[in-house]
Amino acid sequence: MAEWLYEEGIGENRAILVEGGAIVAAEIELPGTGPRVGAILAARLTDNRAGQLAIDGGEALLSPVPNGLAEGARLNVEIIREAWPEPGRVKPAKAIPAAPDADRAEGPNLLARISAEGLQIRRPQPHEADAFEAAGWSELLDEAGNRDIGFPGGRLRVAFTPAMTLFDVDGDPPLPALAISAARAVAQAIVRHGITGSIGVDFPTLAGRAERQAVGAAIDAFLPQPFERTAMNGFGFLQIVRRRVRPSLPEQLRRNPAAAEARAALRAAERLSPPGPHHHILGETALRWLAAHPDLCAELERRTGMRHSFAAGPRG
Repeated sequence: MAEWLYEEGIGENRAILVEGGAIVAAEIELPGTGPRVGAILAARLTDNRAGQLAIDGGEALLSPVPNGLAEGARLNVEIIREAWPEPGRVKPAKAIPAAPDADRAEGPNLLARISAEGLQIRRPQPHEADAFEAAGWSELLDEAGNRDIGFPGGRLRVAFTPAMTLFDVDGDPPLPALAISAARAVAQAIVRHGITGSIGVDFPTLAGRAERQAVGAAIDAFLPQPFERTAMNGFGFLQIVRRRVRPSLPEQLRRNPAAAEARAALRAAERLSPPGPHHHILGETALRWLAAHPDLCAELERRTGMRHSFAAGPRG
């Protein structure tokens, strides 16, 4: 039976959907990354033509802009897409007009969203056996960080662009069997990492129409709705579109790899059995990030009841 595992970690909250001992879906929730989907906020229109809004703690994009709404106007808005990290910038959250008398709300957090699914939720404790690791948490983070995913008979390499997420399929003949296996792996990776928006998949070129249709059918069988897709063309390319709501797990890690490394080290340190080692090794950039967030080390000491030290050096 599928169940959610949820942890309120140091510097992040995390959840994994586990079925058959493996991670089916995963999400990390970070503080300070802007308003959540479903939030109702007070806003001020700062640019009528671009639909730019000033909101508490940042900015958002309004679409559509109501006719006759002048710059400087104040209104309530609902967030429908969270801020999106892209190379060199963060794409602002997207909002739509809300009713003038709508109650202000922060939008459901990670725990509220998974609770709404009606599945069992288990909250493992640091002193217990590590259920996240047993399901493959570290392997998932490596997969998301390296964007290199193995599957029977081949590999997927994932690239993120501002316009599209791209999967490149590589593997051994026979090509029709490789493409079917890859279609299943792509669908599972999309769900596991929470990838949304426009997604392109470069499969091996298949000559037969029936073979190409079989690949599309495999996507339909393994990728849950809602989504739209094209048929595979004669060059092996197929496109999938899923509604963008929040960043995927790889995009979150790519936004600040040093922070991700530091948070992973904090999680590991919290779970060391006493009198485990209290001196930990991090990469230099991760160590600098952690030094700039002393509150996280203080929380680690509060939770474990002991002092911890971190230093730069080779890991592993």
